[in-house]
Amino acid sequence: MANVVDSLPLHERAMPFLAHLEELRRRIILCILGIIIGFLLCWSFADRLFGLMQQPIIQALRHHGIGGGLVYLNPTEPFNLYLMVALVLGLFAASPFVFYQFWLFIAPGLYRTEKRYVLPFLVSTVGLFLAGGLFGYKMVYPASLDFLIGYGERFQPMITIGEYTKLFATIIIGFGLMFEMPVLVFFLALMRVITAGWMWRNVGCGGMYDIRSLPLLSWPQSSHLPPIS
Repeated sequence: MANVVDSLPLHERAMPFLAHLEELRRRIILCILGIIIGFLLCWSFADRLFGLMQQPIIQALRHHGIGGGLVYLNPTEPFNLYLMVALVLGLFAASPFVFYQFWLFIAPGLYRTEKRYVLPFLVSTVGLFLAGGLFGYKMVYPASLDFLIGYGERFQPMITIGEYTKLFATIIIGFGLMFEMPVLVFFLALMRVITAGWMWRNVGCGGMYDIRSLPLLSWPQSSHLPPIS
């Protein structure tokens, strides 16, 4: 048995646990470096990117006849705002490199026939991540702001840039990750964790958790997932 293992190519041999941890550490470091490079590239356009980021709140305020804009309560908030804007958009800019590192980490555990999915994996993950962020920015974020400001229109809003930036990052990154659900389902099916039969039996529940659904419109009982059987 040992001779059979030794005769396999290096990339097809079983990796010990510590080697997996070392490989994971290496991929995480490379991902962080890629995000830092994306951050530095976006930092040069931080002011212009902030102009795009504040458009939804300006339009929502004007829609309800409210003037003004964002305010800050701490001297460090404007600087932190530009850091967050550059970091969030740097993450999207570096997403092809980050997802490629993820593929390189899981590729040794795949069969040769499964490794041919590298190009579809990269195209789908990057495309869905960018599409999710764009959907959150163009559709969900403006609608959420319009609803929330309209709900509290009897009060005078004083929206700080810190809270606004946190909400922006949560929605944009959150929807980018939610749009990755088809890729996650594909790999779970590839590893036989879930099957087409399970998906068919739970298709009604799956529609409730569709990635295109707005979380604000979800029913309270949507947090109770059925067990996988």
